[in-house]
Amino acid sequence: MEPPLTKSEREALKAIYRLTNRVPDDATDEGAHTGALAESLGLSPGTVTATVKRLADRGFADHKPYRGVELTPTGRRQAVACIRRHRIVERFLSDMLGYAWNEADRLAGSIEHDLPQEVEDRLFVALHRPATCPHGFPIPAPEVTDIPEMPPLYSLEPGDVAVVALPGSTEHDIVEFLDTLGLRPGVRVEVREKHPFDGPLVLRVADHDRTVSERIAQAIFVRKLDPSSPTDDSGLTDDTTGGTRDDTRREQSA
Repeated sequence: MEPPLTKSEREALKAIYRLTNRVPDDATDEGAHTGALAESLGLSPGTVTATVKRLADRGFADHKPYRGVELTPTGRRQAVACIRRHRIVERFLSDMLGYAWNEADRLAGSIEHDLPQEVEDRLFVALHRPATCPHGFPIPAPEVTDIPEMPPLYSLEPGDVAVVALPGSTEHDIVEFLDTLGLRPGVRVEVREKHPFDGPLVLRVADHDRTVSERIAQAIFVRKLDPSSPTDDSGLTDDTTGGTRDDTRREQSA
């Protein structure tokens, strides 16, 4: 029986997966380079190299000189399982313990690694099998090797309708600014205008027109919807004034 993954191995798997799964416009055929991994994980290149070697020895990664690190099919499955666990724990912290979505991301990392699989499974059921984490990103099904891509808001065109997702790494001042516009995870938006030459977007948010710059729109991710759909199909309503089942728990903390 193989030993369980260590915390450093889990975090490395997630980082490699994210760095090698870019939206199509930015995709390359290269793997994740050690320097980028080290920056993402906040570790020294030497420490990352040692972790990658352990993953390669276990058949989870393939490190090719000058081409970076790529996950094997088994490694991708493990990485997605790690991301699934993180997002389930985030949902538990948000829905059951009342933490704001950005706090849940920070705290989940200190809890998820020692969680038995049985507890993860029971949490998922107790949370009524949520489709998304508090950030708005999908919770993948067990045993899959891919998570649906969520493009940046700026990739949308006028008339497109989508649901907002925000990474936990979003800068605090940006989070506060978006909150004043009603742009929170799970909120439904419609693109009204897109100005040329990297100009701003005009969005319809809860019956109000809001303008965001190209830089801000690149930092927001979205899941496109059928414009005729009345609600977000994750089970949350699209009323930004308090219609979501746990909106009060998502207030931005200082």
